[in-house]
Amino acid sequence: MARKPSGRGGWEWSRTAQTRRTMLEAAREVFCAHGFADAAISEVVERAGSSVGSLYHHFGGKTELFLALWEEHEGAHERSATASVAEAKAAGVDDPVELFIAGARAFLAGSWERRDLARLFMDGDGPPGFDLMRRTRRRDWVRQNAVLLALGGEPMDRLTVAVLTTVIGEAGREVATSEDEDEAQEVIDAAIDLIRRFDRAAAAT
Repeated sequence: MARKPSGRGGWEWSRTAQTRRTMLEAAREVFCAHGFADAAISEVVERAGSSVGSLYHHFGGKTELFLALWEEHEGAHERSATASVAEAKAAGVDDPVELFIAGARAFLAGSWERRDLARLFMDGDGPPGFDLMRRTRRRDWVRQNAVLLALGGEPMDRLTVAVLTTVIGEAGREVATSEDEDEAQEVIDAAIDLIRRFDRAAAAT
């Protein structure tokens, strides 16, 4: 049973959180249907049953609303991947590549579950500066994967991490544009197989 917020301040916080959630859900529908450039704030607030003033109060504008959706999407990817890696470690998995694969599976599953957002953010239709933000986030992702894969700073190590991160990123695009869940799963399985082949080939050199 959910605990009710205590006191007036608690209820106000709950109402604010619900208002933001409703606006984000409405924005998701509008942005995914029209893209960033053609999305209208008026349609977002109409779907949310709110007002333009309320939207600007909670988010500041169309750009901030779009970026809030992106941050939420990226955060969901990171949380699910982290949880999957932790679960694999708890089960006794200690091979860095298998731990990477556990995180990759979670990432790719999220790409299918939130395929509307994945397609939106990979289209390149975003506010000014969005491409730079995506590149910065990718560099962070590469660094995180280097730690997970227990690789250092040698040229071959850096190239290995870059290649494997690219494989997962491109597989995520293919998953998000798959016709159905079966096709998406085939892409996921192919990506995991490719990672294992790459690992075996690297170990043999």
